[in-house]
Amino acid sequence: MSGHSKWNNIKNRKGAQDTLKSKVFSQLSRLIRVAAKQGGSGDPKSNSALRLILDKARVANMPKDKVQKAIDVALGKGNGSQIQEIVYEGFGPGGIGMMIVSFTDNVNRSSAEIRFILGKAGGSLGSPGSVRYMFTRDHEGEFVATMKLPVSEEDSAKLAELADNLRELEDVEDVFLACDLLEETEE
Repeated sequence: MSGHSKWNNIKNRKGAQDTLKSKVFSQLSRLIRVAAKQGGSGDPKSNSALRLILDKARVANMPKDKVQKAIDVALGKGNGSQIQEIVYEGFGPGGIGMMIVSFTDNVNRSSAEIRFILGKAGGSLGSPGSVRYMFTRDHEGEFVATMKLPVSEEDSAKLAELADNLRELEDVEDVFLACDLLEETEE
């Protein structure tokens, strides 16, 4: 009867479900922050985009405290601690520069999480100014690469996965790369 542990099966199944929920909640949280920031209000009655996202969050059974925290982050409110924007500079596989925009109330936690994910993918966190010269910031606050570096197909796939992993973090708002990712072609 080896491998037929009911507890182990439940643990594995619950772990997989929790991972999926976490991914969905972080995506919804990001959408809530964007809608609240663009609408300028955390009130769904006056912000139709936020109302639509809140309906999606309700369907996904997202807890109210996570919804309220996402709205507070977007509006710059915090529960006792101040939410601040931090822009991290880093290098991905192949030495490609990246700007990582984060809104957080805990700088140490955010930098540790970002450093861990970058390190796991073969990248590293850069010092201030190490990558910024490759980007300009447009009027909407987004970074635009002024220098685009060449990238191999292998590095392009790794960079796409790294950017997705970083965006899954709750505090990370967006990730900008100093290259154009190659489209995967299936033959």
